[in-house]
Amino acid sequence: MIIVKRRADDHVQPYKDVTFLMNLPLELNTGSREKLLSLLAIHAYQYGSFLLSSGQKSHHYVNCKPVTLSGIGLVLIAKMFLEEVDSESSSVAGITLGGDPLVSAVSMVAAQSGRSLDALIVRKKPKGHGTASWLEGPLPPQDSLITVLEDVVTTGGSALKAVKQLRAAGYRVKEIIAIVDRQEGGAVEIQKAGLNLKSLFLLDEISEKFSQINK
Repeated sequence: MIIVKRRADDHVQPYKDVTFLMNLPLELNTGSREKLLSLLAIHAYQYGSFLLSSGQKSHHYVNCKPVTLSGIGLVLIAKMFLEEVDSESSSVAGITLGGDPLVSAVSMVAAQSGRSLDALIVRKKPKGHGTASWLEGPLPPQDSLITVLEDVVTTGGSALKAVKQLRAAGYRVKEIIAIVDRQEGGAVEIQKAGLNLKSLFLLDEISEKFSQINK
């Protein structure tokens, strides 16, 4: 596996930027988006030779967890996601493990802004005891609209599994919002399922930012 090396201090500075976090405006701006793009390029992206969970081979690897599990990264993502969630949605849902911090943070940011938006976690398999439920969290009334959140979309399979379980439970889903669209056919598959995909960033943007940082 060949991976482009990063500068030694790159893995520290963005997360130590307390001043940025303290001065983060209530309303997002272009600086907020640029900051998140940099965090993803530095902490979530690698270039080399990789076998993806979808079974595909790729020169690009994106693991958003170092960003979604950081304070600054999660604040930025949650605020950007919240701006994209349909105003009629009663909940946001995501498949475990990547979706856990996303739905929790968006629900919290929504509450801080005076909006009611609960979080649901979709299991990869039903609970092995008790109710054998696929879903965790405060369940909304039947036929409620739910927005699915995802970290990375490649083929769309993971997000569509979440949609399948939500629809089976009697909920409506119209949109999936992702941090990164890898541009490898996921958007087409999601559209085939009658859904709309929104993404904060395309893989091309992150790859380009990575190259700029590592010049």
